[in-house]
Amino acid sequence: MSVPLVSAAGLQLGYGDVPVVDKVSFALKRGEVLSVVGHNGSGKSTLVKTLLDILQPMSGTLDWQDGKPDTIAFLGQRTEFDNRFPIRVRDLAAMGAWPRLGFLGRIDAECEYQIEVALERTGTADIADMPLHKLSVGQLQRALFARTMVQDAPLILLDEPFTAVDQSTEAELLSLIDEWSTEGRSIILVLHDLSAVLEHCNSALILGKGNSLFGPPESVLTPENLVRFGYLSSSQADWLEAMHSKAGGRHV
Repeated sequence: MSVPLVSAAGLQLGYGDVPVVDKVSFALKRGEVLSVVGHNGSGKSTLVKTLLDILQPMSGTLDWQDGKPDTIAFLGQRTEFDNRFPIRVRDLAAMGAWPRLGFLGRIDAECEYQIEVALERTGTADIADMPLHKLSVGQLQRALFARTMVQDAPLILLDEPFTAVDQSTEAELLSLIDEWSTEGRSIILVLHDLSAVLEHCNSALILGKGNSLFGPPESVLTPENLVRFGYLSSSQADWLEAMHSKAGGRHV
């Protein structure tokens, strides 16, 4: 039985002495994809900051298999990124190598190869020399995924990576996430819009109303739980349940 890359038990997360969410527990093994969902203000960003060591848990334990990885590949929300920065797509992808090379480190042939592979796999090779300010929303997100790939990290943390991108781009980026999982990388996918994304996740952690629940997506993300944790209203849950019954498929 494999040991989780990272696991949490009874975490209380918040700011100062003000808790945001309590009793957060989960486990993420190598090659697994964990979705974190919740309404705005449920504690998703607080959990992200805790995993990145920006915040410390108020209580509970957060354990890493072999100590915290030297590099966690983090892709934040697109609103946190300024695309007016005067660089090309290729330069943005190369920034993924900075954690292991340093700001003034030299990009060698092996790193150049990783950059080219990342550009090809994200569909940005043809626009590699375009400046960021000329990119569409989908092109910019692909370029950011290329930077994430070049980081070559065992754990990839994606915060709302599909906001404002079209369905085609979302589907292709989800396929890339599937490939990362097959390669043995662990992925934490922070979401607000569920859509079809949960078909790509091994487990789900829902946050809301100060509490949390972890487990298989089909048992965690039921209409009843989505209401209980403040993600859906009762009327929205009724509609979702009707759609589920009509389709004869999964809850979400």
